Amino acid sequence: MRRPTVIYLLLFLAMAGTYYYLNNRPKPADISVTLEPASVVSYLFTAEDGVPTGIRIESKAGDTVEVARDADNAWALTLPIEAKADQGSAEAAARQVTTMQILDNIPDIDLEIVGLSVPEYSLTIKFTSGVERKVEIGVITPTESGYYVRDTNGDVLIVSRSAVDSLLGLLNNPPYLETPTPSPIPATATQTPPPPTATAVTPANQTATPQP
Repeated sequence: MRRPTVIYLLLFLAMAGTYYYLNNRPKPADISVTLEPASVVSYLFTAEDGVPTGIRIESKAGDTVEVARDADNAWALTLPIEAKADQGSAEAAARQVTTMQILDNIPDIDLEIVGLSVPEYSLTIKFTSGVERKVEIGVITPTESGYYVRDTNGDVLIVSRSAVDSLLGLLNNPPYLETPTPSPIPATATQTPPPPTATAVTPANQTATPQP
């Protein structure tokens, strides 16, 4: 047998073997990929309520601030005094209402421990849908990432701290359009001291005459 014929035969056998291997090799088992569902973000107030038209915050100490939209749909301050509101600050507060994210739900917890037996703050929001929601705010969580909050259904939740802090800041810095000018304090009447009492003085060169 000539050498070229042997080479061609070997190449043919190699190709046949490769073809047989590729068509009869065991197929790998199907790998099923399980995708974890994305975590659902929940908010304290839902979009179904509409857009905030009124915000009222009260503290346990008795401080209150309230802003609401007027007939011209502009924000106005109603408490602690009636005044024009800074539209940017009031609108920023309204946006914070819609970003109050629920971090966790805490069932069966002592309200005294989380500051909700006597709430630290209460938050009342009015919406364009006509719905009014009132929630109670307790103390900050041990991790300082949120506040304990009791919603309108009585459930105790942990709500993101950043949004709550922004709203509570209105108590110390109400969104006045201009800083209110304090009323002048009436002057207190000053009591005029009484005139000094005259003291009798005996001249030095005068000698008292003894009485008989």
